[in-house]
Amino acid sequence: MTELKPRALYAGTFDPMTLGHLDLIKRGVKLFGSLLVAVAENRSKAPLFSPEERVQMIRNELGDLPVEVVRFDGLVVDEAHARGISILMRGVRTFTDFEYEYPMAMTNRRLNEDIESVFVMPNELYAYVSSRLIKEVYAGGGEIEQFLPHAVHVALKKRFTNK
Repeated sequence: MTELKPRALYAGTFDPMTLGHLDLIKRGVKLFGSLLVAVAENRSKAPLFSPEERVQMIRNELGDLPVEVVRFDGLVVDEAHARGISILMRGVRTFTDFEYEYPMAMTNRRLNEDIESVFVMPNELYAYVSSRLIKEVYAGGGEIEQFLPHAVHVALKKRFTNK
């Protein structure tokens, strides 16, 4: 009998996408068979790249992975429910991430008890990498190429050159 793996939704701002994000996407595919990557609009974070640019950057890095990439605005549980997905995959790098993610997972459960949150840890090489940190280091003149897919690094360099 073939084991069916449920599809999961991995949401985030991905501004910019890091190798840590890519690592988690690959882990998600391994765990769930396929993945929906949902790029959050999240205007409160003042993103460097538009949602469309972020969606395209992610799509460009996926190769033939069974991953669909979409943008969304609103609650992640509503997006998952609308797409018939019952698992939210969340990346957790540190205890601080867990302290942030846990109450969000409990709130999501209260909003829709049919949707479960699953926490996945990235490769230890990326355990401290965040998009916010990448932007801060780069804006301060630091080199961050080792944390980004090449095309994302090029786009980030171009974006900062044009500012």
